Amino acid sequence: MPIRAAATMNPSALSPFTLAYWCVLIMAVLPFFCGLFAKRGGVGKKRSEGGYDNHNPRAWLAKQEGAAARANAAQANSFEALPFFIGAVIIAHQLGAPQGRLDMLAIAFVLLRIVYIALYVGDKATLRSTVWGVALMVNVAILFSGYR
Repeated sequence: MPIRAAATMNPSALSPFTLAYWCVLIMAVLPFFCGLFAKRGGVGKKRSEGGYDNHNPRAWLAKQEGAAARANAAQANSFEALPFFIGAVIIAHQLGAPQGRLDMLAIAFVLLRIVYIALYVGDKATLRSTVWGVALMVNVAILFSGYR
């Protein structure tokens, strides 16, 4: 490829793994941090003393209360939000969405989801639900960002 042609190409054509795709990776890993937080109180304790039970982790998590239970619920919700986000990013790419707009919306979604998790664990229900709604609207905006 001539040097001049490479210099005028779209940067995403040189590196097809866009910032929005990196956000997909972050969103795919984020639920596991919620799970670690949910389980942290039981690590290092014997099962007989209420410690984390890796033989039956779902039953153990179902018995948790407070922040651990909310972190577990935030993990489940994060997994539930993931397919729509992945689909929206892929569809936006396929429709040729402006990359800068798509990247900014994807970053906004990730940041909103991090705030959502913090509010969920911190038991701020009303604000958490508001942030959830805003994140959903951002995800819809991602989906339609390539619509012409």
